Amino acid sequence: ISLGQFYIRRALRILPPFYLVLALAVVAAHWGVLPGGLLHGAVAAQALQLANYRIAVDGYQGMPAGTGVYWSLAVEEHFYLLFPLFFLLLQKNKLSRKSQASTLWLLCAAILAWRCVLVWWLHASPDRTGVATDTRVDSILFGCALAVHNNPALDGPSRISERTYKLVLLPASVALLAFTFVNRDPAFRETFRYSLQGLGLYVPMIVALRFPSWAPVRVLNYRPVAYVGVLSYSLYLAHHVVLNVVGLQITASPLPKACAALAISMLIAWAIHQLVEKPCAALRKKLSAAATGGAKVPWRPGHAVTT
Repeated sequence: ISLGQFYIRRALRILPPFYLVLALAVVAAHWGVLPGGLLHGAVAAQALQLANYRIAVDGYQGMPAGTGVYWSLAVEEHFYLLFPLFFLLLQKNKLSRKSQASTLWLLCAAILAWRCVLVWWLHASPDRTGVATDTRVDSILFGCALAVHNNPALDGPSRISERTYKLVLLPASVALLAFTFVNRDPAFRETFRYSLQGLGLYVPMIVALRFPSWAPVRVLNYRPVAYVGVLSYSLYLAHHVVLNVVGLQITASPLPKACAALAISMLIAWAIHQLVEKPCAALRKKLSAAATGGAKVPWRPGHAVTT
């Protein structure tokens, strides 16, 4: 496990589209193409991967309209910075893959307990519990636990039958996810909701990877759908900015506006993919090849899956 290579790969994958969209949004806001104003401190917080804690303290004021989603990128960057060190610690202590997963589950439980303290004892705001890294990183750690133990992509056959997954566990998981959206109690939404959603996504993820030819899952592997997945990161960064531009600049009913925003967002995401993401991907491969002397590094279950 090479920390240097990991950080370089993550930086080249995430940061170029991140800063490009942020810069374009700042220019658009400065020219009045986007609604709202700008505050240097808010934009600086976004650029420094601190948008989530800025929002927790001061809200979204001063950020280019549509870039509020950058709070989630801040959570991811903090995770990418710290988790490799934590993972190496687990490896150093020679924990089994099952013990590693149990440790991650305990960490998820601790974060849930911390959210409960913030909501019920400290009366924290929804922004504090909803966007801060220390209250939301469990949404990523659930996936890490699945990656190191019972990984449906890399591990062997499951002890649970295909029939049980499809007819029992998957419907139960969908029902659980639906419940987290239907229940509008504020305290529930800022405490247990995030944990239950992490649990509810486990089985759909396993089913999608173990049974890719199953009809309800097969659609995810259709080429047009998969290509949307290829564009998804840049699409995520740009789509809300585009929605705000269209909302301000185009006079039309909601449906034509939505269609226009979708088409423009897809076009921008495609352009970023072609002009930024592909060259960066090529550079990542070149640097990885140089670091390994051109040798292909094998993927081994429980070892390289999380990095």
